[in-house]
Amino acid sequence: LGLNSRVVITGDKTQIDLSNKSDSGLLEVEDILGSVEGIKVIYLDGKDVIRHRLVKDIIKAYAKVGGGEEL
Repeated sequence: LGLNSRVVITGDKTQIDLSNKSDSGLLEVEDILGSVEGIKVIYLDGKDVIRHRLVKDIIKAYAKVGGGEEL
């Protein structure tokens, strides 16, 4: 990591396919680095979906049956 550089890690906690979700590297990074000064964790929600309205409706429908995060 060089001076004035940035690193971006992206992921979707609703799409972890591991049988034990707590084994996810994404969740581990969030837990370990989330409180480090200079590191920000940003969460997006339904207001951030800019795709077709139908995509938002599909995500909501899956969240209802799968216990995932609702938009």
